[in-house]
Amino acid sequence: MKLALQKAFELMGSNDPLLTNIVNTTLRMAFTSSAIALLLGVLIGLLVASHEFYGKKVIVIIMRTLMGLPPVFVGILLYLLFSGTGPFGSLKLIYSVDLMVIAQVVLITPIVAGMTETSMTPIVNKMRPTMKGLKLNGFKQFGLMVNEGKYQLISVYLFAFARAISEVGAVQIVGGNILYKTRVMTTAIALNYNTGEFELAMALGIILLFIALATNMVAAILQFGLWKKK
Repeated sequence: MKLALQKAFELMGSNDPLLTNIVNTTLRMAFTSSAIALLLGVLIGLLVASHEFYGKKVIVIIMRTLMGLPPVFVGILLYLLFSGTGPFGSLKLIYSVDLMVIAQVVLITPIVAGMTETSMTPIVNKMRPTMKGLKLNGFKQFGLMVNEGKYQLISVYLFAFARAISEVGAVQIVGGNILYKTRVMTTAIALNYNTGEFELAMALGIILLFIALATNMVAAILQFGLWKKK
């Protein structure tokens, strides 16, 4: 264990091209997919939270059910859709980072929508009389809700990013874990563990922890800054 950790830190400081490529591919996929999922999920979540309509409870149940979508199922479904014989095969997205991003968006958007609806509903209910009295249009209402729920939405994004960067099943199926193309940290860790290359697996695991720490520190700084302004 000690030797593996020592070699892992040596590898991290060696500017290894393979390690650098894996980390860059992971960050590109995670930031892109979590940002898209945040935009879509927050919009859906706020629309559901701010409106009363027939069948709302059914929609909420469906949203919360989709929060538990099995990654492997999503990966297989997208593989069938985008493979050479699938209906979208002509787009040639199979085994690409773009399709990995799509898979992540499918998985994460329901989570963001469900968390947004749950966390924002109490806030929206308190704001509803004010928004009605001010006769705000839809865009201004949306902006006000986002402003009032900024702390909650930062937490939602953190969870979305964590899910994106830690996913294995779906991205491995649609990405193929191809060296210098679609290999990300989680799939590389699994592969190197299975082949006995513990140094690279440990290095990638440590980098994952550092990225998670850095992301949470940035979010904490943002929340503290917003709190001081308030």
